[in-house]
Amino acid sequence: MAIVVKPIERITAKYIQRAGSAGADYKAGVMQPRRDYVQATVAAANTWKTAVTQAAGDDRFARGVQGKGGAKWQRKAADVGSARYGQGVAAAGPDYAAGISPYLQVISGLSLPPRGPKGDPGNFEISRIVGTALHQAKLRGA
Repeated sequence: MAIVVKPIERITAKYIQRAGSAGADYKAGVMQPRRDYVQATVAAANTWKTAVTQAAGDDRFARGVQGKGGAKWQRKAADVGSARYGQGVAAAGPDYAAGISPYLQVISGLSLPPRGPKGDPGNFEISRIVGTALHQAKLRGA
């Protein structure tokens, strides 16, 4: 006997209706999670590493992207992402400032050689000094 399923249009309409009105439930779940996010994430680190290693070994990342094509990504980014972009950037402002601040401190603390004329090989030394300092800061967890 075949399994009877509802028509896809009905399932999709119900999904959109119910999920569209679940914002308060979503926020409540975020504010009172069943488990601590940091502890659960740290506990899953080995599982994540194993899964990513297996996926890389099987070349699943590239196959997954190729299998979906670019049309869906482009449509969703244009239709949904563009509408949410400004709001997301505004909400991320304090996190952005906290994240970039240590790197700006590194840059402001550098003593650089004078800039030479355009094309002078010495100008590349300035880039190397800045790049090395920023990389070291990143490795220190700045």
